[in-house]
Amino acid sequence: MLKIYGSEMCPDCVACKYNFDKYKIEYEFLDINKNLRILKEFLKLRDSLHVFDRLKAIGDIGLPAIVKEDGEVFTDWETYMKKLGYEVIDLTSMPSCSIDHKGC
Repeated sequence: MLKIYGSEMCPDCVACKYNFDKYKIEYEFLDINKNLRILKEFLKLRDSLHVFDRLKAIGDIGLPAIVKEDGEVFTDWETYMKKLGYEVIDLTSMPSCSIDHKGC
């Protein structure tokens, strides 16, 4: 099962959850704002994996971060959905959470 590190305050995380729920993709949502152990787990991933380098460079947090069963971590959930053959439901009317207001 997929693990999603995210936050209920993050519009992109909400959109990811909405889409995964719509298409019945199983996942465990780990809210970094509700548990310090989960926050530490996420920060360890973010600080050690190159998948987050570009996101950190542009001021993004790196959420949602999705961990596959094999340990692979990715942040582009939209491309993941498209590869599975699903149409992504766009929820862009929600406010942004990055410093530059271009996304989470």
